[in-house]
Amino acid sequence: MFQASFIFRPGELDENFHAANDVIAGAAKAIEGYLGEESWASPGTGLRMATYYWETREALDQFAKLASHRAAKPQQGRWHEGYHVIIAETATTYGDGKLSHVTGDTRRARSNRAA
Repeated sequence: MFQASFIFRPGELDENFHAANDVIAGAAKAIEGYLGEESWASPGTGLRMATYYWETREALDQFAKLASHRAAKPQQGRWHEGYHVIIAETATTYGDGKLSHVTGDTRRARSNRAA
């Protein structure tokens, strides 16, 4: 499982940004291997983060190559005052079972397979 996290300080998030973001999110959902996404905001720092979760690296690579995604990149200087991207492979996910998440619970799944 992989995740792509886009951390940014918002700039001018105009209607063109929101339209492009909606197109990119819709195209991501159509890629086989898309697991889900979530967004966070940190009021203390003013930073935001959008994270997309993928079943495979190939699915993530398809997302990165989307025409809508590539077309939006030249606008980032207007829409963001700065950004940072993290691509990560997920080793383990777990919880107490009271909060569901798109990544599931890999630790519990492994122990069920071993039983």
